[in-house]
Amino acid sequence: MKQKILPASGNMKEFEQFLKSPYEIGVFLDMHIAQLKNINQMANQSRKKMIYHVDLIHGIKNDEYATEYICQEFKPYGLISTKAGVIQKAKQKGVIAVQRIFLIDSHALEKSYKLIEKTQPDYIEVLPGAMPWMIKEVKERINIPIFAGGLIRTADEIENALNAGASAITTSKRELWNLFEKIG
Repeated sequence: MKQKILPASGNMKEFEQFLKSPYEIGVFLDMHIAQLKNINQMANQSRKKMIYHVDLIHGIKNDEYATEYICQEFKPYGLISTKAGVIQKAKQKGVIAVQRIFLIDSHALEKSYKLIEKTQPDYIEVLPGAMPWMIKEVKERINIPIFAGGLIRTADEIENALNAGASAITTSKRELWNLFEKIG
């Protein structure tokens, strides 16, 4: 992934700001299924590639049937989910699959490793991403590119996550988008 910052939009105002940005790839987090068509059209008109978080699309179940529908109807660049079925269906449909994992405790991490071995996603999104030592550990254990997201609040935290092995940072903080616009 050449783009080091993946702007994450949680509402239409943030999404419209992303559309005006020089970033090519963005993430849309929280939306209603009725918004998806409009969001997708706006992104296509602005020549943006979107990664949709399937688990946060209200009004549709986050399963392989919904994933197939979203892939066929909207042809997203990528999909994010915690669900194995979503990841596997996205990969089957030729869409970038991002497995989201939460660094809660050692037990949850081990369960995540087993899930990742099963799904073999294109990317892993590690939350919270403000723990560079854990990004490094996950990177060493699983040889899959990592997005770091969640609780990253400063440019130093971005640099620390990238230096620890993250390929890119997902962030909804507009100030951080602005800081890194020139390097993408």
